Formats: sequence, C-alpha cells, structure tokens
Amino acid sequence: MHFRHFGKVLLVLLCLPFSLIGGFWLVYALGYNLSVAVAVGFIALAGVAAEFGVVMLLYLDNAIEDLRCAGRLNNRHDLHQAIIQGALLRIRPKMMTVSVIVAGLLPVMFSQGAGAEVMKRIAAPLVGGMLTAPLLSLIVIPVLYSWWQGRGMAKTDEE
Repeated sequence: MHFRHFGKVLLVLLCLPFSLIGGFWLVYALGYNLSVAVAVGFIALAGVAAEFGVVMLLYLDNAIEDLRCAGRLNNRHDLHQAIIQGALLRIRPKMMTVSVIVAGLLPVMFSQGAGAEVMKRIAAPLVGGMLTAPLLSLIVIPVLYSWWQGRGMAKTDEE
C-alpha cells in the first residue's frame, strides 16, 4: 500500500527468493535439516531482505524525483544517472547492515554449549542470506527499476 504500484511491490518481493537462496546454500552446506529453528531464521532473513528492497526503492524514487523537480529528467541517460546516484547512496548503509548482522551472528555460528545447536540453525539462514541479498538489492533492483521506468522515454536528447 505504501508504494501504490504493484510493480514496485513485485520488485520488493523479488528480494525474497534471492536472499533465501543464500540461506538455503549455507543451511545445505552445514548439513542442517529444515526445522522450526531454521524456519525462524528464514523468517528473520525475509524481513531483512524486504527492508533492503523497500529502502532501495525509496532511495531510487527520491533520486528520480529530485531530478524531475530540477527539470533535468529528460531522457534515459538522465534516468540512469538518477538511479546510479540513488543506488550509490545505499552502498555504505547496506554494507554496514550486512557487516553488523554477519559479525553479530558469527560468534553464534562458532559457539559450543547449551542451546548452541538451536541458535546455529537460526543464524545459518541469516548469515547465508546476507551474502546474496545485498547483491540483488544493489545490482538487480536498480537495473530492473531503470528498465521499467525507462520504457517510453527517449534514449538521448537527439531522439
């Protein structure tokens, strides 16, 4: 409801399978079976992945709107520049988020003791998903958004 456009919702929903891929890879590599603890980890991962997509789209929309208000959004090249600018603003915060999540969960992944086996199964999907979710939201979403928003726009000023 926030975006008021189904296409944007689909872009956010696209974040979920790509982040889940990384989680499934790590769960498989560690030899964990699907359990309630692993499912809880995937639910947490889905929340973070959806947040990545929503915030990326907000930054892209703001960058495009800034150019539109300045009267400098005339062709696809201008659109691409706005999208690059919006995506670049998200690199540092996204890397900080990923670093904090991974750094916070790595001690859990290497812990030994009471409850460690359950906590490892919760942390594994998050750690694995944090390897693939940023790639999607920093690369794939801006490319798809640029293609989607650029339909019908002139390629250059001469066209």
